Amino acid sequence: MPKIAFIGAGSVVFARTLLTDILLIPELSDSSIALMDINEERLELITGLAKRLVEENKWPASVTSTTNRREALDGADYVIVMIQVGGLDAYKIDVEIPRRFGIDQTVGDTLGPGGVFRAMRTIPVLADICWDIEELCPNAVLINYSNPMAMNCWGISLASDIVQSVGLCHSVQGTAWQIAQYVGIPYEELSYWCAGINHMSWYLTLEHNGEDVYPALRRAMEDPDIFAKDRVRFEIMRHFGYFVTESTHHMSEYVPYFRRTPEMAERWTNPRWDYFEICSQNWESFYSKIRAQINGTEPIGDAKPSHEYASQIIYAHHTGIPCRINGSVPNIDLISNLPYGCSVEVPILVDRAGLHPCSVGELPPQLAALNSSNIWVQRLAVEAAFERSKQKAFQAVALDPLTSSLLELADIKKMVDEMWEAERQWLEEE
Repeated sequence: MPKIAFIGAGSVVFARTLLTDILLIPELSDSSIALMDINEERLELITGLAKRLVEENKWPASVTSTTNRREALDGADYVIVMIQVGGLDAYKIDVEIPRRFGIDQTVGDTLGPGGVFRAMRTIPVLADICWDIEELCPNAVLINYSNPMAMNCWGISLASDIVQSVGLCHSVQGTAWQIAQYVGIPYEELSYWCAGINHMSWYLTLEHNGEDVYPALRRAMEDPDIFAKDRVRFEIMRHFGYFVTESTHHMSEYVPYFRRTPEMAERWTNPRWDYFEICSQNWESFYSKIRAQINGTEPIGDAKPSHEYASQIIYAHHTGIPCRINGSVPNIDLISNLPYGCSVEVPILVDRAGLHPCSVGELPPQLAALNSSNIWVQRLAVEAAFERSKQKAFQAVALDPLTSSLLELADIKKMVDEMWEAERQWLEEE
């Protein structure tokens, strides 16, 4: 009966998904689930929902909740982290101030001004969590879902000696499913080898029954209807040779080619997608729906598995039945032409002995160059977070490919100064 701690469980939608994935597995259905969040209202919501799910599905699991992180971590076998430091209040600043300066981020949680400031808020908290894990559950496997993934995982590797930690995202398997749709083959029959950095990994091979899928994908790209579904990623593939893991809207933020003017952004990423707007506008209706499900006035719905990797990792580690996933880990001789120690996303084998990242070797140089344009921003952001340095935060934002294509250095400094002042409560030590 493993103990699984959810830190930041107030991320209700995601916590529900992962909880359901785990408890649907018979060998894990008796898990001890410890839910933790500093937001009491959201914690109450996910706790009520989790208990209702357990009751409806007759799982033998136990569910506890607490606002005390150390209590949740004590004796845990697995720790799943999904925190958002500052919540929607900080996120609003991350997107609205840059937008006034002419930087329109579709998500703003990975790179650019939004990603850099989110990292500076988050990494010190992740370091605290890691130090608690070292004391309270030193053998636990740490699974991080908090963005900006690459920066946060890099920060974790510098802050702590935790050996078994991995950053997870659904873009690798999610994009593989999309590719299968584009070329008309069953997802289960598509095999791939994918590596790079989080939100910018590359399908180095794509195969179906031993045959290369790339020729079919290039033919599919010439279909205007298919191209319109994924303009940015197909254009990247056209010029750089490989398909990338993150969505068209997200990918457009990481390179300087698609968002330099409103007209360009509309041409490449229409319809416009604003993740902050989606989050802020939908919360109230979602909250009411969950309340109704907890109270029994609305059906809770069938428990169905997702394609998230967390449950697969826990199952493989707990039972010894191996699996292969893709995740973010330190670059210790994994991708030879990316900086040593940075966070890379590579195939990982998981078994009872732990996580075993696979060596990929060299990426094609054009792909390594695109990754590197993001990695040096990440490094400076990580240093800014540990040192609480506004100067390094500015340097990170100034080197961001999109920001540097839009603003002069003096304007970037003004923007960073304004963001720092607005987010001071989360950035400076008390």
